[in-house]
Amino acid sequence: MSTQLVVTQIHSQITHPQKIRRVLKGLGLGRIGRTVTVANTPSFRGMIKKVIHLVSVEETKA
Repeated sequence: MSTQLVVTQIHSQITHPQKIRRVLKGLGLGRIGRTVTVANTPSFRGMIKKVIHLVSVEETKA
């Protein structure tokens, strides 16, 4: 059974560099309060690691 990650943006991207903004856009985020569900893969985990200070992450079973 695979797991999914529920990622919610909880902080603003305003004062952060363009690289961080692109990672958020790649995850499907961009506004505070927006939530997305992504697969639990190494590529998504790496993206989340780059922006962990801006998001909250929960693991769910799918």
